[in-house]
Amino acid sequence: MNIIFYHPFFDAQDWLQGMARRLPQAHLRAWQPGDDRPADYAMVWRPPYEMLANRRDLKGVFALGAGVDAILEQERLHPGTLPAGVPLIRLEDTGMGQQMQEYALACVLRYFRRFDEYQLQQQQQNWLPLEPHQQGDFTIGILGAGVLGKSVAQKLVEFGFNVRCWSRSHKQIAGVQSFAAQEELPAFLDGVRLLINLLPNTPETVGILNRRLFTCLVPGAYLVNLARGVHLVEDDLLAVLDQGQLAAATLDVFVNEPLPQGHALWRHPRVTITPHIAAITLPEQAMDQVSANIMRLEAGGSPTGIVDIQRGY
Repeated sequence: MNIIFYHPFFDAQDWLQGMARRLPQAHLRAWQPGDDRPADYAMVWRPPYEMLANRRDLKGVFALGAGVDAILEQERLHPGTLPAGVPLIRLEDTGMGQQMQEYALACVLRYFRRFDEYQLQQQQQNWLPLEPHQQGDFTIGILGAGVLGKSVAQKLVEFGFNVRCWSRSHKQIAGVQSFAAQEELPAFLDGVRLLINLLPNTPETVGILNRRLFTCLVPGAYLVNLARGVHLVEDDLLAVLDQGQLAAATLDVFVNEPLPQGHALWRHPRVTITPHIAAITLPEQAMDQVSANIMRLEAGGSPTGIVDIQRGY
């Protein structure tokens, strides 16, 4: 069994050694330009076109992340990057669910308890108790109800919040009201005080966080974007923040990363920025899942996490 590895900034040796412990029968190597030797499996993130193109012997391509939009974008730009008929397999959770819960809960509690406003008051040396939010009118809406969206929803329900989700199809999540498809989006947005975005990056979801959507939320609502930067129309966000339609936003992802110096989002007093760290790939958990899926494939079974290329997730 031959496995090739490519990641633009992960330490290849750490991953090769880790996979060798799990699959001692495998021959592993870091892919280098010009390497066209046989490979049964590929572990990748943003693979160059020449790495996978024309590899008809591959049994599976493992994306080293929960999202696969970067790989699919390269396939759109350079057809053939993903060999036809070879399954693309993404990571499912592998510790990302808990990280996303932690990040989302921290944001929710910060806004619910108005700590963001108290921080501004501290800078002004202003001692002024604020009227607290009430859980009964602090409805949280989650765009996306996949593995990570479901995980976040369940955690917020545990804290007693009124939670609803919107996704491609209806979901069964205890304590969560489910909305689905475009025709139910207005009803989902109506009454939402805090919106969390965990949608996959697909042609249908690009730019979904726009002025029109923001005006459907409760005036003075909050936004937390944890999915992809392309979901957000940044100029629209800045406009509704200045108008007061949104009270504040926390952004972990951006159209251009790193966020360029001098960008207006850096300077806005009601925007909180983190450098795409809401949920990072944890190597040990990821290698456990990839190796288990390889063993399933070798035994003639089906792996978990197969991506529907047409849907994009």
